[in-house]
This record gives sequence, structure tokens and C-alpha cells, in this order.
Amino acid sequence: MPLGRWKKAAPLMENDEAEATARERWLEAERPRTAATGEASGSASGPAAPGPLPLRPRLAFHTQLAHGSATGRVEGFSNVKELYAKLGEAFGLHPSEIMFCTLNTHKVDMDKLLGGQIGLEDFIFAHIRGQKKEVEIYKSEDALGLTITDNGAGYAFIKRIKEGSLIDRMQVIQVGDLIEAINGQSVIGSRHFEVAKLLKGLMKGQLFTLRLVEPLKAFDMISQRSKGGKSASSGQLGTGKGTLRLRAKGVATVEEEPSAFEEKAIEKVDDLLESYMGIRDTELAATMVDLGKNRKNPDEFAQALDEDLGDFAFPDEFVFDVWGAIGDAKAGR
Repeated sequence: MPLGRWKKAAPLMENDEAEATARERWLEAERPRTAATGEASGSASGPAAPGPLPLRPRLAFHTQLAHGSATGRVEGFSNVKELYAKLGEAFGLHPSEIMFCTLNTHKVDMDKLLGGQIGLEDFIFAHIRGQKKEVEIYKSEDALGLTITDNGAGYAFIKRIKEGSLIDRMQVIQVGDLIEAINGQSVIGSRHFEVAKLLKGLMKGQLFTLRLVEPLKAFDMISQRSKGGKSASSGQLGTGKGTLRLRAKGVATVEEEPSAFEEKAIEKVDDLLESYMGIRDTELAATMVDLGKNRKNPDEFAQALDEDLGDFAFPDEFVFDVWGAIGDAKAGR
């Protein structure tokens, strides 16, 4: 079990007091003084002092390595890649050693996977690369039974194993395993939908090889096996009263938690992503809901998807189903 389990620590929003003190000194130095008293002049002829400058909040999150470590702090990141770099600095690791992160649990729990949002009071557990393994598989069925996701920083890994599926019968393959290569072809740097497409494209009756990496486990996690499951949006989006939303483009922003309609719509769209593409990605689903919730018709929605998410090349049937799912969620269905 990880050392020194996570606990309530210092407040995570702090004012940059050093910066504030420096500003006050500057303001004091700039005030004109009378020769007689040395007091600050209120004369209109002197330079006007700038108005009060707001203090900039600094968001910091507490973190541990999932297999056990001392508690560290990370701050000053705007996207997942920057977060991994900060985690690497905190623990003396290269960022490429970090496979994925979970929120408020050290276990490989796909319902607690860190996506694009972190609750302001969430505790981050970083899962790092562990044992490598190479598995030879005979594709005796059309579907492997795998759902793929990625960490937003170049690693695709197994998020769900369908019960009774071909992969489920192979105990050596587990939820959380990083997919490093397929038939010797590296997929490091590929998005989850690209890896899912490669796996779907394998012919039935074909023998193929997966090169995998397990997350390093704590003692109490050894020999556990999870098939994963549906990703509950409430677990994905954190437990804090607000969330820090990380974006691949642009800066991170602090936002309110999603509404009940948005949470329901995100879950429906995430289910559709799994059905059509063999991936689960709550952040992608949230982006699609955000793009569609204020559109007037499916044509506007399809255009918005092409502009923001054109790389996915979503089929028309899928786009209409997503539009319908958002409408159902709005109507409370």
C-alpha cells in the first residue's frame, strides 16, 4: 500500500504573497513626496498611482506515486503533457515513465481516471511503467473485447475488457496495460482511436503480437484483475466544488462542475464512442456535448465537429446519434 496515504493538507489555492509585497513596495516608491514632510502627496500634478492589482491565485495539487511515495505538490500546468512534466519534476522521473493518473485512489480504477478535468480538491496518483510483456494472440473471433483510451500524452492503454471476450480469457492481459506495439509496429504517440482502428483491422484467423507494459503496482494491488467498466462522469470530473479544465489547445481554466444535463449527455456520448469506435474518452465526450448543446440543428453540430475534431472523421450516422443523445439528455430521457 502506498506510503503515507493521502490526507487533507494545506489549502490548494494560495495568494502569491511575495508578488503582492513587491507590488506594494513599487507603489510606495512611486508616490511623490513633499520636501517638508516626506509624506505622500495627493497632488494631481504627481504621477497617478495605479489602482489595486488583483492577486493571482496559484492552483496546487497534492500527489503521490500510485505504488507508494512521499507526498508531493504540482502546480503551474495548463494541459496533460505539462502536468506529466511537473509530476516528473516532483518525483525525479522522466515524464515518459508516467502512464496515466487516477484521482483520489491509488488503484487502477478506470472510473477515477484523470482526463481533461481535475476537481480543485482532488488528490492525483501517478501510475508509472512497470513490467513489460509480449503476448501472442490468435484472433479466433471478430471482436477482441477491448476498449482503448489514451492519456493525452502519447500512450494508449486498455480501459475495459469485455466479460467473456477473447482477451478476457487471457489472464495475462489486464486493464491499465499500455499498448506499446502491435506486430512490432510501435504505437507510442498514437491516439486511442488510431490504436483501436489498427486492432479492428486485424483479420479473423490471424496470429498477432501485442507488446504491453503494466503499471507498477503496490503490494496490495498484486494479482488483482479488473475488467474495467463504464466510466462514470461523476468519477471522471473530480470531487471538488470546481474543476480545473485542461485543454490540448489554449490555457487551463477553472470552471463550475457540469450540470446534471451535461453529465447525463457526456455518459450517453461516451457509450456511443465505445459502440462505434471501441474507445472510451470522457473528455472527448464532454467536448462534443459542449459543441452541441447550443446548436440549433444537426448540420450546425456536424460543422462544429468538423472544425474542432476533424481528425476523428466521425461518420454521419454517429454524428446524428450523438445529436440525438444530447437532445435526449436535454429532455431528461
